[in-house]
Amino acid sequence: MKSYQNMLSLRPLRRFCNVAYAPASIVSTTDTFATVSKQPPKTILLQESALSKLKAERDPDKLFALFKANAHNKLVIENRFAFDDTVSRLAGAGRFDLIEHLLEHQKTLPQGRREGFIMRIIMLYGKAGMIKHALDTFYDMHLYGCKRTVKSFNAALQVFIQTRDLRAIEAFLTDVPPKFVVELDTYTVNIVVKAFCEMDFLDRAYLVMVEMEKLGIKPDVITYTTLISAFYQKNRCEIGNGLWNLMVYKGCRPNLTTFNVRIQYLINRRRAWQANDLMNMMQNIGIDPDEVTYNLVIKGFCQAGYLEMAKRVYSSLECRSDYKPNVKIYQTMIHYLCKGGEYNLAYTRCKDCMRKNWFPNVDTVHSLLQGLVKNGQLGKAKMIMTLVRSRIPSFSSTQLDSLQSILSKT
Repeated sequence: MKSYQNMLSLRPLRRFCNVAYAPASIVSTTDTFATVSKQPPKTILLQESALSKLKAERDPDKLFALFKANAHNKLVIENRFAFDDTVSRLAGAGRFDLIEHLLEHQKTLPQGRREGFIMRIIMLYGKAGMIKHALDTFYDMHLYGCKRTVKSFNAALQVFIQTRDLRAIEAFLTDVPPKFVVELDTYTVNIVVKAFCEMDFLDRAYLVMVEMEKLGIKPDVITYTTLISAFYQKNRCEIGNGLWNLMVYKGCRPNLTTFNVRIQYLINRRRAWQANDLMNMMQNIGIDPDEVTYNLVIKGFCQAGYLEMAKRVYSSLECRSDYKPNVKIYQTMIHYLCKGGEYNLAYTRCKDCMRKNWFPNVDTVHSLLQGLVKNGQLGKAKMIMTLVRSRIPSFSSTQLDSLQSILSKT
């Protein structure tokens, strides 16, 4: 493998410590086992009973004993929810000793020779904040007769990023791949870029992409979108725009998320017309806007004072068969229609929204009721109030009293 050593000037540093929080998402690529339909009905019932017992058990010691007793039960072991839920509840009870015992035992079983299963063990240790155990699992894979690839490296990297130690992460990225002859891939780059962006090391994130590309690892649309979004959020729009142009120049096609990121940036800069042009361009190149796109453009026109244009965009969404207004779009339209004094249309939109059990926030309903009452449309105000009372779950009694008081003043 080509060395990553020249990427950054670092002092070798490896800090392995437990972290009290878990990653935002847990990724598992565990191989699926053969269908249980071939098993005798009695066996299937016993296995399903084990899952039910695991779900119901609340005592940590009994939960551990029950899971260990089913260590060879494929329906339990290969059930992602059962495994994750058991580790989560043991971690919540502070029983890290039981988690270690449970997961270390799993490594010694036949499934411990599968990389996908070991990746799950790594991620479960990460979920429990046991980072040293996760990394040791990766380092010791050969002891279980399990081959390492970039997939298990990426799993370990995702867990190690929880330390939020920039130098240690860079050292891990530099030292570990050549030691285990692991070829990094684009997913590796995306993990590091995302982490560095979340840690506000945007320049380092960009450097990772550049240096990895020199090593033959081509960034993809996720890499560019992550960087563009991060630079826009930090108001470094020149770099964000430059990355957009670089992405297009390199032949990497923007996707729906990339367009939504740029439209969000334009809306934040009060450039609603440009955002609308970009939405039209999306359609011209075969990328359909989604509800997020429409909501951004509608909100942009409303904020800029172009309510009629917002209504046109809304109408074009209603004409589509694949997408319909969602609760956020209803909220945006009703709020700005009330602000613009168009209470009749706001009433129609609000009634449609509430009948789908989607409700604008209390402040927006308050504004609508005040406008209807002010215009002498008490019947419509009462209809809105009736729908408000039908909400499941209901508004609080304080909120209902506040809204009802508007009608009581007439």
